[in-house]
Amino acid sequence: MPKRPPPAQPDLRLVKAEAEIYDLMRTPETTADRVKRLQLEARALAVEQVEALEAVLMQAAMLAREIAEGGDAYPVGAREIAGRLAADLPSKSETLKAIVSRTL
Repeated sequence: MPKRPPPAQPDLRLVKAEAEIYDLMRTPETTADRVKRLQLEARALAVEQVEALEAVLMQAAMLAREIAEGGDAYPVGAREIAGRLAADLPSKSETLKAIVSRTL
């Protein structure tokens, strides 16, 4: 009796969760609608990037505070600059947060 080849694997493909499903019953998007949609997407991405900057500024402020309080292990000039950054960066982050919240 000849050996049968193993059954072929089905061609299953995963679709990313973010993938947009096109509605065939929907009328085509007008240029104006597309511009509005793209502008909304651009604004959302800009807000995400500003929020990421806020987080990085807060991390930098914590690191600067550690250096400022690090004692003689760090050079005097580095401690002074780090101290100023530790005092200044949180307020800059809060300012960015306020600007973003006003634009939403």
